[in-house]
Parts: sequence; C-alpha cells; structure tokens
Amino acid sequence: MGDLVSLQALLALRAAWRARGETLVFTNGVFDLLHLGHVRYLQAAKELGHVLVVGLNSDASARRLKGAARPLVPQRERAELLAALACVDHVVIFGDDTAEGLVAALRPEVYVKGGDYTARTGGGSQSAGKPLPEAAIVEGYSGKVVLLPYLPGHSTSELIARIRQAVE
Repeated sequence: MGDLVSLQALLALRAAWRARGETLVFTNGVFDLLHLGHVRYLQAAKELGHVLVVGLNSDASARRLKGAARPLVPQRERAELLAALACVDHVVIFGDDTAEGLVAALRPEVYVKGGDYTARTGGGSQSAGKPLPEAAIVEGYSGKVVLLPYLPGHSTSELIARIRQAVE
C-alpha cells in the first residue's frame, strides 16, 4: 500500500532510490471513479520498475481538464483509493493541467501513459492519440516513455455515460 506524499518528500525519497539503483516509474491522471482499466494500467506500470509514483490531478485541475461537473470524487478520496492499491507506492497531488513540472523535478526513468496518448514530440506527424507534453521532458534526459494499451470500454467517461443512461 502506498501513501500520499508531497513533492518535497518524493525528492528526498528519490535520492535514496537512485542510491539503491531502483527504477522510478511515474504516471499521472485524474483517476475519477476508479475502474478496471485504471487498475490494470497501474499494475502494468508497476511491472516496469521498482517504485510507482502516481501524480493525481487536483480537483481544480480536473475541473479545468474535464469540465465543471468533474471530478465526481474529491482529490483526497481519489488519492486514498489509489494509495490503497498494492501496485502504487506513492501518490502526489498536483494543481497544474499537465505533469510537466513533476516530471522535470522527479526525472523518472520510466514515464507511463495510456495508449490513448501519443509520445511523438516532433512536428508534422499524424497521430490519433492525445498529445503528451511530458514526453519531450523525459526524452530530454534520456528517460523512457511507455504507452500502455488502452482497455476498450473502460474509461471514466464511458462509465459516467452508462450510469446516466441507466438512471434515465
């Protein structure tokens, strides 16, 4: 089980992990209404290294990204749910719209996102995935960006739509 920590605490822990040669895996997201897609994604991310840190968008950040009705679950509750998963070592809440600042500070060896994103940082390429601004930072210090397969039919937006349809 993990814990909710500050960036300052993570930076101190990061020095110890480096000294032991441990691989830091980092991912981030809103994680509103935890579902099977999230759990499988986080389990797969953990398998890529020794320590899994999850950056959790704050309530204000989630509202800017997802709309005024989101998140449905407050940030402290979302953080506790994530930290309760055996595969998650630490959760840090951040208020920016992207995790660029966290990635730059932590410099994880592996940065993970779902397959609905694209890691392409060069211009001119066509891709169906959402842009991933953190990729350029990771590539800048020779880290690895990993896009894990998206589990079709398992997104929070789809879950909310099914709930709405069921109650109408």
